[in-house]
Amino acid sequence: MSSPSLKAAPGLDEWISVTGDGRIEVRTGKVDIGQRISTAQAILTAEELDVALDKVDIVRTVTGEAPDEGITSGSNSVMDSGLAVRLAAATARRHMLALAAEQLGVEADTLEVEDGLIQSRATNRSVTYGELQGGRPFGIDIDPAAPVKAPADHKLVGKRTVPRDLPAIVTGTYRFLHDMTMPGMLHARVVRPPHYNARLRGLGDDVVGRMTENGIEVVRDGSFLAVAGPDEYQVIRAAERLANAADWDMGDGLAQPDIYEALTSNPRESRPVENDGVPQDKPVPPLADPPASAVTTLEARYDKPYTMHGTIGPSAGFALYEDDALQVWSHSQGIYFLRSAMAEAFGMEADAIRIEHVPGAGCYGHNGADDAAFDAALIARSLPGKPVLLKWTREEEHAWEPYGTAQSMLMQASLDADGNVVAWSHESYGDTYSMRPRSGPNKAGEARLLSSRFRADPPPVFVAPPAMARHIGIHRNLDPLYAFPDRRLVKNLVRGLPLRTSALRTLGAYANVFAIECFMDELAEAAEADPVTFRLDHLEDERAKDVIRAVAERMDFTADDGLGRGIAFAKYKNLKAYAAVGVELEVTDAAEIVLRRAVLAADAGEVVDPDGVAAQYDGGFLQAASWTLYEQVTWDRDGITSRDWETYPILGFDNVPEMETVLLDRPGEPFLGAGEAVSGPTAGAIGNAIYNAIGIRLRRAPFTPDAIRTAAMDA
Repeated sequence: MSSPSLKAAPGLDEWISVTGDGRIEVRTGKVDIGQRISTAQAILTAEELDVALDKVDIVRTVTGEAPDEGITSGSNSVMDSGLAVRLAAATARRHMLALAAEQLGVEADTLEVEDGLIQSRATNRSVTYGELQGGRPFGIDIDPAAPVKAPADHKLVGKRTVPRDLPAIVTGTYRFLHDMTMPGMLHARVVRPPHYNARLRGLGDDVVGRMTENGIEVVRDGSFLAVAGPDEYQVIRAAERLANAADWDMGDGLAQPDIYEALTSNPRESRPVENDGVPQDKPVPPLADPPASAVTTLEARYDKPYTMHGTIGPSAGFALYEDDALQVWSHSQGIYFLRSAMAEAFGMEADAIRIEHVPGAGCYGHNGADDAAFDAALIARSLPGKPVLLKWTREEEHAWEPYGTAQSMLMQASLDADGNVVAWSHESYGDTYSMRPRSGPNKAGEARLLSSRFRADPPPVFVAPPAMARHIGIHRNLDPLYAFPDRRLVKNLVRGLPLRTSALRTLGAYANVFAIECFMDELAEAAEADPVTFRLDHLEDERAKDVIRAVAERMDFTADDGLGRGIAFAKYKNLKAYAAVGVELEVTDAAEIVLRRAVLAADAGEVVDPDGVAAQYDGGFLQAASWTLYEQVTWDRDGITSRDWETYPILGFDNVPEMETVLLDRPGEPFLGAGEAVSGPTAGAIGNAIYNAIGIRLRRAPFTPDAIRTAAMDA
């Protein structure tokens, strides 16, 4: 076994230490954003070291102190960081048993461990982890071949446990980044322009003067404009007054193309995708005629709009600049990358910047957290020695976060006389998902931070190249797991689109799986096969078949009771967790979709924290159902118009279905990342269930009542 995380941080002391009283401290570069990685890491550590779970402390992630594991993303946390922690704990255990054997004068294989107490069966003497190792470095590397416990010996792995920090969160005593305080701190707000392309022409000097007299600091750097002061309410009022006094050059405003027409007609960079999801730097092959064996060929286009993270709590950042050093507290998912981008922006050495992760509102993807931290740092550098807490407003979060790109999928497939798919073509079109801040040529890191573009000396505009790694960006899950003999797969990175985009949960997988799984139902109907059998007949992976069967066993897709039923499947990135989703729903006379029941089947390999995996599947379903039924970013020439929960509605408690999540645990098998596996199948299952209910195939999300009525009139 080995983890990519260990390549950058092979030393045991980088991961684990023992205190004098025998507590185990674990450091990791993956941060907890609601996916319960800290709980899983504590379970793995306690299991391998044979200590009580409450004796394991997960240390907050800080640059320069924690291993650099890049970004908490891609469902990699347990697969990479969890495995690294397991191997670190196993290495530490073996090392301390060797020390104990020497101290006790016995063979290591005669020793037993119970809650950190090492005892000799031969002599009845004992020594604790704290006595052996407390406060001292291990001074060795982690052994990737260190023996770990067999599943039969597990006492904690796979068992239910209360997640760390949950009692404090439930009782309201937990402290988030937004709750931080320091002596002498200032509250801050940014005064945003109407839209991306507006620039500040001027301010009324009398307004600024009056604010200064009233103890409000006004910070301006080009078109970046902010206020700060000791009283948060006064700062909010000052920001409103300054916004009214600001004179903006609106430029040409925001472009308002027909976004779906623009996706397929704008200039683009196209790459064929081969070898299980890897783009190739070569010309795209033309779409060939159906093969001679084809008796039926279908074509379809599926679309999704721009969607936002919709973080329930707006982003925040805390910063202090003094003695030529910058301290930042952020809920960023990639604090090392953020540090390098800030170092670029401020002309500082990376070591002069310390960033500590402090939990904020949970979010999977690149929301406003990095930008809010940068805003706080910009203001703090203008006010040395004064701690600055900056909070975005709801309007800021909705209007300025990086969105998930709109995307279009063009599908074509042919069936032979036996109902087998003999040719498959899938082209995906969209903007970049790769705008997380990270350093690079021409200040690429700084350029990807929102407020950098408004400074007096902005960096060159960063234009993201096509992502060429396996299953990333637009082409994530573009290559289906089905055993199709002839497949043509193309990713199209479209230029000149109007809105700012970056990573949102699943990247392109949500849209691609939505298109694949709805198209599979269309093909099954053409082949006169039921959707479950049609999928099973085109799969060779037995674990894939198992999750589909698990749903089919619990949901009667032949029932005739006025409800629509649909199924969909995917293996996330063809590498991580398997997910099958079954949905029962009703389409009312008002064309509203009411979710009645959902069955989710999950195979995430060996399950460390069962409730954590179930929560990831449940939450992934609900978020994807919200995208599919409700969510769509809107804008006009003057800016983003979906700036609150009325103009950007999300799924409410009144449409949460009865849910059943089935875990297919695989003890001893590798961990498979679970966080994003269910999103695409959710959209596919809902689309298929709507067709099953009313005989109308919806191919453009969201599936609102207006969309259903329009489709019905066009049918």
